This record gives sequence, structure tokens and C-alpha cells, in this order.
Amino acid sequence: MSEKLGLMICGHGSRNKGAVKQFAQLAEGLRSRFPGWPVEYGYLEFANPVIHDGLTKLREQGCTRVLAVPGMLFAAGHAKNDIPSVLNTYQAMHPEMQISYGRELAVDTRMVRAAAGRIQEAIDAAETDVPLHETLLMVVGRGASDPDANSNVCKITRLLWEGFGFGWAETSYSGVTFPLVAPGLEHAAKLGYKRVIVFPYFLFTGVLVQRIYNATDEVAANYPDIEFLKAGYLNDHPQVIDTMADRVQEILQGQNLMNCQMCKYREQVLGFEAEVGLAQESHHHHVEGLGAEAECQLCDEICTGACEKQIRAAKDHHHHHHHGHGHDHDHGDHSHDHGHHHHPYPHADHPLGPKSMDAKN
Repeated sequence: MSEKLGLMICGHGSRNKGAVKQFAQLAEGLRSRFPGWPVEYGYLEFANPVIHDGLTKLREQGCTRVLAVPGMLFAAGHAKNDIPSVLNTYQAMHPEMQISYGRELAVDTRMVRAAAGRIQEAIDAAETDVPLHETLLMVVGRGASDPDANSNVCKITRLLWEGFGFGWAETSYSGVTFPLVAPGLEHAAKLGYKRVIVFPYFLFTGVLVQRIYNATDEVAANYPDIEFLKAGYLNDHPQVIDTMADRVQEILQGQNLMNCQMCKYREQVLGFEAEVGLAQESHHHHVEGLGAEAECQLCDEICTGACEKQIRAAKDHHHHHHHGHGHDHDHGDHSHDHGHHHHPYPHADHPLGPKSMDAKN
């Protein structure tokens, strides 16, 4: 009996309708690359279908082997822990269908080309002409409590910096770690460049991308002599879809290498020694499929950041002390303390990290 292959694209999920729509578009883009295969997608939380449902659809279509890939830029907790945990649970229930897990998009020349495309679009749209040597590039990553994932953003920054020949480049993060965007841009503004290009290295829209653009506007207001350009995020750039298609081929060729060598669960990474050997578990099982009730109702597809203002107002109202490690997951999204426990991030009190946001009005 010949095996029937199916493709499963695993996402995080978002409360933002725009992000969910864009993830579905990415899946559509992959369907066209694998015309003979059933292709399904699913999320860990906040949106339907959940990963479990996508796997069931593939099983009902007669797939005997599923190639599952994380629709994620880097491997931090979600790609290293949560998705494998969901896949393993499903695999245990349905041993007749083999699930093979591929790696994240990772640092890849095609991803750098996609990023370069978005940066070039911003340069082309600018009304003035500023030499690249007088331009500073600020790449903004998601920020994770995983130094391996954070360091990958720096690698992307360096590849773009050298690729274009910018005068200078910096890296900052939208949450969890340091430096956050506002302190990062305040620092960048001191370096004497005429133009700063802010590029969110993100796949999809949502509160975090909006947070980056809002922070850019706030800092730009203080430096009228510097031109701040806001580049678009990656979205479904053809090179992103190429990279994902390649991740699927890698599984078939047996080169499916999740970078577990630098993983903080196995090796002692400086500063994170307490987490070596921790059990890998998903903390998403109790929120799987929080479909419509999780959806943000404050804005439509374009996130305005209104939810952040609500959270800030509530914080000011209660004056409650922010507990050292982000139970609220620092998604910015309507702080959801759903009782799961991240290991405390060792630098949670870094003055240029999330603590600096709490200190703001």
C-alpha cells in the first residue's frame, strides 16, 4: 500500500482577525506548491481551526503520513515545545498516521531576500533620497525568553546590514526581552544618522507590529531632524512561501534538523542553566480552539493598539505590581493570565525591557 502524504501548517494563532486571515493566505500559497496533496493548517490558540482539527481533516482524507511544519520565523518555546507536544499527543491517539515534524523558517537566504524586499519598498516609497551610508536599519524581532531565538534576529540584522551596506544597524524586540523598540530607537537616534528604517521581522500583522509602529511615531516626534521610515512586515512574500515549501522537502529528504543543539532544554546556555532538563510540555492545551470568543473586538483587521491602552489604563487603576515573569505572556493582547507557568526569564527586570513599558504613564 503506497503512503498518502498530507501537509499540516502549524501556527500560533492570534486575536487579530487580520493576522488569522494572513496565515490562511500563507497556507493557500503552499497549496499551490503541492497540488496533489491535501494541505491543512491550524493554530495553538486564539483561533480556529486548531492543530488537532487540521490533523483530523488530513486523517479523514486518507493521509497515512503527515508532514507538519511550524509557520514560525524562529524556534523558541512554541516551535520547540508546544507544537511538538500537540503533535505527539495526536500521534499517540492515532498511531496509524505517521506525523513528521519539520523545522522553522529559521535564518535562510530566502528569508533575508524577503526582508530585503520589504525594506527596499520602504526606501522606494520615501520622498527624499538618503544615501545608504547615512541610514540606520532597526530590525525588530518578536522577543522570546530563548536566547537562541533572540540571537537569530541579530543574525538577520547583520545579513541585511551587509547586504545593503547601511551605515549602521541595530536590533530591538517587541516584548519579553531587551532592548524594547522605544529604548532601542532612542539609542539609535543618538548615533547621528539622517534616516532610520524600522523593519518588523514579523510574518503577520497584529498588536505587536502595531506596537512597533506606535513606538516609532513616539520616538520620531522627539527627533524632527531624523527621518523615520516604517517598512512593512514579511507577510506572504513569495520567498517566505519558497522557504516553507523547502522545509517540507527537507523532511522527505531526511534533513529535518530542528536546532536542538543550542536548545536551553538540553545544553547549559549562559544565564539559563536552571532550565536544563526541564520537562517539555505545552501550556496551550487548555486554550486550544478559543475561536470567536478570543477574537479581539476592539478593532477590525488593522490593529490600532487600543488593547494596549486598555491594559495600561487598568494597570494605572489598580496599581498592582507586575510580577517578575510575564504570566501575561506579554503578547500585549488583553493580558491573559491563564495559569500556565513560564520559567522566569532571568532578565525580567532589565531597565530596557518590559519593565520600561510599565514605568511609562
